[in-house]
Amino acid sequence: MPTNSTLAFASAALMLAGTALHADTSYPLTIENCGQTVTFENAPQNAVALGQNSAEIMLLLGLEDRMAATAFWPNDVLPELAEANSEVEVLSVEFPSLEAVLSQQPDFVAAMLTTLLGPDSKVAKRSDFESLGIPTYLSPSACSTTLDAGDAYGSRDELWSMDLLYKEIEDLSRIFDVAERGQALIADFKAREAALRAQFGENEDLTFVFWFSSPSPADDAYLGGGYGPSGYIADILGGTNAIQTEADWPALGWEGIMAADPTVFVVAQVDRNRWDLDTAENKIDFLTSDPTVSQMEAVQEGRIVVMSGAAMNPSIRTLYGAEQVAEQLEALDLP
Repeated sequence: MPTNSTLAFASAALMLAGTALHADTSYPLTIENCGQTVTFENAPQNAVALGQNSAEIMLLLGLEDRMAATAFWPNDVLPELAEANSEVEVLSVEFPSLEAVLSQQPDFVAAMLTTLLGPDSKVAKRSDFESLGIPTYLSPSACSTTLDAGDAYGSRDELWSMDLLYKEIEDLSRIFDVAERGQALIADFKAREAALRAQFGENEDLTFVFWFSSPSPADDAYLGGGYGPSGYIADILGGTNAIQTEADWPALGWEGIMAADPTVFVVAQVDRNRWDLDTAENKIDFLTSDPTVSQMEAVQEGRIVVMSGAAMNPSIRTLYGAEQVAEQLEALDLP
């Protein structure tokens, strides 16, 4: 059954369209996805979503009754989706095994990252499922990166945008024959995106560092790269990412981070419980207590804000993260 938020999105789409809904999907449906042609004989009834973004898009589309399982959750599900999500089995908040996925007898597998469904995946290759007659879908955001040796997440030569996400929502809504829900969801996100851009003008002096996590204070920090979703958040809020790399997930030592000298330090709250520094609280404690790092101007001035770690992945949560940061910038008088 569609969630209340889904029904609200659908109502919004009706108002925008003014007349008939989008046409039902005609099967067999063939789509082009990340350089592959995928055919669906029918709408999936027992889907597995590998990755928080794939799962949350399906839940926002009201598809929980057609989801067998999910996996790979850096953060808890959106509060408004918690009830719907409780109906779906979670295989693991980390990388699941191929055996665990296949035990669900899926008729469709969608993934948000190449590490979940790619040539060097920790879970499976697309061909593993296709040989069993199971169609797959990989997020356009994932296959828009260039994979470099030793970098599983790749790099970008241009800024990530929500357009890739809108393509993903449109594709999934067609695959499941709920196109009108997909268009309503896209309309809602576009309105929220426009509202943020209208609220924040350009400010060349406003820079951000986005810290996802670290194995320990002595290790390099995993950061959001310049052209990835973190760069998009900085851009939509009128500023820039102080970490100007093409890699989506650069690892940088604290000397380099201090040299970047951001106006605002964005620390991620990661709920997976892998490292002590996954939590925002522990990150802030380190920033404010380390004898050297605590001398950064952003730390001294209290310009530290908290954001969901999931927002640093190319996903629907990126826009939610931008809204989180925007609210805190206002409190710091930094719009």
